[in-house]
Amino acid sequence: QVPLVESGGGTVQAGGSLRLSCAASGRAFHTSGRGWFRQALGKERECVAANTGSGDSAAYADSVKGRFTMSRDNAKNMVYLQMNSLNPEDTAVYYCAGRRSYGIGYGQYDYDWWGQGTQVTVSS
Repeated sequence: QVPLVESGGGTVQAGGSLRLSCAASGRAFHTSGRGWFRQALGKERECVAANTGSGDSAAYADSVKGRFTMSRDNAKNMVYLQMNSLNPEDTAVYYCAGRRSYGIGYGQYDYDWWGQGTQVTVSS
């Protein structure tokens, strides 16, 4: 198990920004692909961003491209999701996820470890 702990969620007005952080433990962190998922009430969990073990390549959902940026600091075992220009449709519980493989995973079943989630609420 590689415990993952998210932080940084909260309530923000439309147009605002939040930065989510995900702390991970485990020696294999730098070889492990990471993803950020979200799940809105009554909807399926979706991947909004994912990157490779080194962070040299990332992918984003169309709904967040140009607004969200995923990054990682392997020296600190941290992964981040910078969210700008937030709108009410971004309201959801956001989860950090990790996988044993190095590459990008696009679906929730590509991932092996999950954080507990952090609530993001965007008011209009």
